[in-house]
Amino acid sequence: MAKITNLSQLDLNGTYSYADYLTWQFDETIELIKGKIQLMSPAPNVRHQSIVTELGGHLYSYFHKKTCKLFYAPFDVRLYNQRKSILTNQEIVTVVQPDLCVICDIEKLDIQGCNGAPDWIIEILSKGNSKRETQEKYALYQESGVKEYWLVYPYEQSVHQFVLNAQTEKYELIAMFSAEDNASPVLFPDLVIDLAEVFAE
Repeated sequence: MAKITNLSQLDLNGTYSYADYLTWQFDETIELIKGKIQLMSPAPNVRHQSIVTELGGHLYSYFHKKTCKLFYAPFDVRLYNQRKSILTNQEIVTVVQPDLCVICDIEKLDIQGCNGAPDWIIEILSKGNSKRETQEKYALYQESGVKEYWLVYPYEQSVHQFVLNAQTEKYELIAMFSAEDNASPVLFPDLVIDLAEVFAE
């Protein structure tokens, strides 16, 4: 098999697995969504990075020395339907890079990243990826059993908080926070995040 060192060697309309993904040796950061290559947006802008840093700081302080672990992109998260048992690399066809994720089941962590759904994922929208985060990833995270999903809108300075209903296995919009609010995850109610600090220019 020829070594893949350039994205141009791949068929962007082809279907690939995580086993394929592990063999690729190029600089571009990509995601696999149901086997299809998704190019990541160009390097995040200052606003995006500032929000990641502020949110990450709050989360790091809270989770430091706790069982649950915080991870920042780039970090491979392999997803599949929550009703399925752990799949082999050849069977896995979805690999995403959430901006921030929290994993409490340490058994899901291996040398390559997270094998299965994190408990909490936060995605910061950019102008080039809003459809992917609000539609494609929303559906993926719901299907794979991510318990809580936050969508952060940098320019509107708002956060939409979705929580998975255990009975219906569907997301429910629990809250819409603005920059004047303190936000807390349902999973960790004693974690209070001052969104004024997060969205500060």
